[in-house]
Amino acid sequence: MADEDQSPPYWTLISVLFSTQPLTPTLAMTLHQTAYELYQRGDSVGQVAGDLISGKVRSLGKDVHLGSITGPAFEAEIDTERGSGVVRFLLTRQGLELMQASPPPPRSRSKPPLLN
Repeated sequence: MADEDQSPPYWTLISVLFSTQPLTPTLAMTLHQTAYELYQRGDSVGQVAGDLISGKVRSLGKDVHLGSITGPAFEAEIDTERGSGVVRFLLTRQGLELMQASPPPPRSRSKPPLLN
């Protein structure tokens, strides 16, 4: 696997402040992706959905400082296979810089492109 195919580990991208659900790496990355898209667009609310999760992510509209870690704060209300929960987290400045340095992978298309 080439280095450019590897994404940064989730703990450099997201810092969880509070969670009523145990977060797996997949769940953390799903929350990160939704929050990062909100951050890029300047939106306040977005839907989060995956194979094992659904819910909403809200931007809290402020930066949070947790020791030396800072970044924009978000709150997610989620439903998982383990039940409903709330997660409060921030996108780390280090993670934001990493994501801006390497653009996110292109989204898969629902239909293959036509080749003429």
